[in-house]
Amino acid sequence: MTSLAERCPVARAGADAPPAPAHVPPDLVLDTRFAAGIVPNDLAEPYRPMDVVRDEAFPRIHYYPWPISGNRHGAWVVTRYEDIRRVYEDNELFSSEGVAQFQALAGETFPSIPLGIDPPDHGRYRKFLNPWFTPVAMNAREPRIREIIGGMIDQFADRGEVDIAYDFGRVFPVRVFLDLMGFPFTMFDQFLDWEFAILHDDRIDKKVEALTAVLAYLRGFIADKQASPDANLGSYIANGSIDGVPLTDDEKIGITWFLWLGGLDTVASTVSQMFRRFAMHPQLQKRIREDKSLINSAVEEFLRTQPLVNSGRKVKRDFEWHGVQIKAGDWVTAFNTSGNFDPQQFECPHQFDPERRNNRHFTLAGGVHICLGAHLARRELRVLLDEWFTRIPYEFRVREGADTTVVPSLLSIRNLPIVWDCKAA
Repeated sequence: MTSLAERCPVARAGADAPPAPAHVPPDLVLDTRFAAGIVPNDLAEPYRPMDVVRDEAFPRIHYYPWPISGNRHGAWVVTRYEDIRRVYEDNELFSSEGVAQFQALAGETFPSIPLGIDPPDHGRYRKFLNPWFTPVAMNAREPRIREIIGGMIDQFADRGEVDIAYDFGRVFPVRVFLDLMGFPFTMFDQFLDWEFAILHDDRIDKKVEALTAVLAYLRGFIADKQASPDANLGSYIANGSIDGVPLTDDEKIGITWFLWLGGLDTVASTVSQMFRRFAMHPQLQKRIREDKSLINSAVEEFLRTQPLVNSGRKVKRDFEWHGVQIKAGDWVTAFNTSGNFDPQQFECPHQFDPERRNNRHFTLAGGVHICLGAHLARRELRVLLDEWFTRIPYEFRVREGADTTVVPSLLSIRNLPIVWDCKAA
């Protein structure tokens, strides 16, 4: 009988990998970096390499020894849809304490709120913030979102070209977020520099440097809003209270910091990959251009086929899962990069279907910790497609010779120049 190591279609982690904890079976320490969304490729379907981690011979749970999910250590990994759903929904077994706790690198002890808070306290913070992120709130904000997007498109529509990733996708979601929070637009470039260092620079000293700077800025911002309140979300947090009790300093910075961290990158990366697909598939452009009633379901399909973040949770107690002993304090990461393409959940998962129904993907996580800004992200993308195909009713393509390499994660695409013929019929 062949061993798991012989059957598994993925190699074991090499000698250069960090050591795994003693209770982890060596044959489950696998090199799945290619499926973690950190290895660039130039495929038409950038997430297709992840299919192998759902192979029948691939273990239902394995150990990834490299730092992942914002931690400085490895984690158990699940790759199937049903297992990922358990990680997100079983709050008795999996904790979000310590998730996205980059600030700990700089010696900070406050949690990232609300993501880093477990139920029932998590619900108090969501209730406090939810009024700013409901569909009704988005209806009120949509005219401003439309104004920002439409104004930016008009600046290049007649030129017949734009770097959709760097000059547009990188900018408009951040403008919307700064507008929502009340941050000055003059901080745009500095914010993106800080965020890149925190999320993507492997050098710990650079992460700490950026963390120290941004947290000092955010604490100053909170103090300014306490002295001079206004109608923006940042002021609401700085002067906020829950059940009549004013927020503590740690709660104020924990909420403001987490919104800052989550508000700068995700929609930008989504836009870059979305337009890459459009540019490679003119028939898809034509279909949306001619039938805008498909925009809502198409946006959901773009989200499903572009899972940017693999989220982690901390194990609360010892338990056995798929024949493997998991210990309290271990971390489990959900490879959304795989689960969103699980054929047990999605028929023809690599087929982009703008009319797909029951599209319950994990791009925005799941359970009680589903992304707070989900409605905002969806509204931005829907308005973008509506405005784009109204203001640029021409077929567009990637500029000849341009690099279409993508990192299937938040790093995504730095530059993607697209062109169109303004004189087209």
